[in-house]
Amino acid sequence: MRRHPMMGSGCVTGAPTPLVTPEAAAGTNAGDLARGRSIYLARCAACHNPDPSRDGPVGPAIEGSGRDLVMARVLFAGYPRGYTPKRPTWVMPAQPELAPSIADLVAYLRGS
Repeated sequence: MRRHPMMGSGCVTGAPTPLVTPEAAAGTNAGDLARGRSIYLARCAACHNPDPSRDGPVGPAIEGSGRDLVMARVLFAGYPRGYTPKRPTWVMPAQPELAPSIADLVAYLRGS
């Protein structure tokens, strides 16, 4: 494991370093709930559950997850500093191609 430079010293990751700009990782808007739902159902629901308030077959319930956790898990396959995982596994791969959608995913997870 190593600390990911994009996340400062606050993210621990076991995955290769993805090429994501800080601007893309930070997101530029408050997020679109409907778009976040669509992305969640297409990319996350198979492991986490179609209902983010319920545990899935592989991943835990993630309803209410904040930007730091979503960014660390989705973009870097890590965890924010000080976060205690519900399931301490490294099964979830980094998905840096979702960088532009982080704000949308957070909007859905916070608003569902």
